[in-house]
Amino acid sequence: TLGMVTGATTNVFWGGTPALENFISYGTGPAGEIWLRSLLMIVIPLVFAVLSLGVAELGNVKKLGRLGVKTLLFFVLSAALAGALGLFLVDVLRPGSGLAPEERTRLLESYRNEANPSPAGMTGLGIQTLVNIIPRNPIAAAAQGDMLGVIFFSLIFGLALGRVAPDRGRTIRHVLRGLAEVMTAIIDLVMKLAPYGVFALIFSVAARFGFDLLARLGWYVVTVAAGLIVIQFGVFSVLLRWIAARDPVDFFRRSRVVMLTAFSTASSNGTLPTTLRVSETALGLPPDICGFVLPLGASMNKIGSALFESASIAFIAQVLGIPLGWSAQAIVIAMTVLTTGVGTVGIPSAIIPMMIPVLDAVGVPGEGIALIIGVDRLLDMCRTTVNVTGHMVGAACIARSEARHPATES
Repeated sequence: TLGMVTGATTNVFWGGTPALENFISYGTGPAGEIWLRSLLMIVIPLVFAVLSLGVAELGNVKKLGRLGVKTLLFFVLSAALAGALGLFLVDVLRPGSGLAPEERTRLLESYRNEANPSPAGMTGLGIQTLVNIIPRNPIAAAAQGDMLGVIFFSLIFGLALGRVAPDRGRTIRHVLRGLAEVMTAIIDLVMKLAPYGVFALIFSVAARFGFDLLARLGWYVVTVAAGLIVIQFGVFSVLLRWIAARDPVDFFRRSRVVMLTAFSTASSNGTLPTTLRVSETALGLPPDICGFVLPLGASMNKIGSALFESASIAFIAQVLGIPLGWSAQAIVIAMTVLTTGVGTVGIPSAIIPMMIPVLDAVGVPGEGIALIIGVDRLLDMCRTTVNVTGHMVGAACIARSEARHPATES
């Protein structure tokens, strides 16, 4: 917020002057870009580690039979629905529209100059595009920023690893788990510098483009918050009433401690002990269902993050004037399911680096993520609340469906 206000105020008094341009070019601009590059550099190893390991671990879920299938089906469908809702709201409300054409051109050129063009970037979907998704050389794909190629290889690698005998694949799993933990530790280090890096990034953008861009950003926050409210009190209420056979008002009242914890910590994993306790005691859900669905949900089901990701990608594309056709939007939804499912860790702002490959995949400069980083903390708290509520709603729905088959209960 300080970077936005300071930058916009500076633009009013000194916008376009050589002194301001020099200050940005040799001061806040490089400082912000260094911080952003620190985040960008871990994207490829993080994507490979978490996607490969996540897909490999899905084999264990499948072995659990009907309960595992129901849980995965709920996770995938809910994330896809949230992703589609995020795109729909941005398409209808158009928070990224309204910038003057010359300002949009300047902003787009700025990010394109900083970015390495991704050979996988696309706004259309054809036969050759599908062929190109399969990399000839996965190492070359990673070096060239071909994120679709990296993601495809990660998925295939994970599928193959899941078919390897546990004793033979144990070492590779340990390596991938260690790599994911190291990348998570780097994210944590980078995020400790976020107040300074984000200030420099937002100041540079606001000082160059003024209050017009900030107005678009404010409307974007309203759009995402509206979508999260629709899911939290609309979609979840329907699921609770018609599938779980629970009173939504009573359900939300009993789980308010979990929601407050999720909002304050912005961490699904950090909220998990409270989620388990409240679900079993206050909500009366079966312990075996809670013990399976809730921990898995904290790792693989982030409904609020899915809406946030798809809406953010559409917003950045709108601001930069890059159209997303139906095929590109389908890719966004599919990759949103992956990156918010098997591809994230339950720590604050973990979704931010995972959004960069999705941006690259649909032809939007990954550096455009800098537009939304300044307001991410508030939205992170909101989407985590929706994520954790979704885990409890999913457990309630699955428990209700399992109640129809008493033989499966323990």
